[in-house]
Amino acid sequence: MPTLSMFFGIIIRMYYAPKEHNPPHVHVYYQGTKGVININTCEMTEGNIPTRQARMVIAWIEIHKEELLADWELCQNGEKPFSIEPLK
Repeated sequence: MPTLSMFFGIIIRMYYAPKEHNPPHVHVYYQGTKGVININTCEMTEGNIPTRQARMVIAWIEIHKEELLADWELCQNGEKPFSIEPLK
């Protein structure tokens, strides 16, 4: 699972397997916690990422939604996604 971005100790990844289950989402890792966030709705669908870090990831997703959806399409086709600039 390639890393799309890293910032403030947060790692964001996307499975890169053809026909990964919808809806489009990212996997988030922070200090031993994990979460899954829907790209379209910016809602956490699984996990227990601390609220502060979840808010940062959601802001990042909102800024980079088009890039994330393009990466999702690449992954659906079995292609490696591109890295995305971190939150600063």
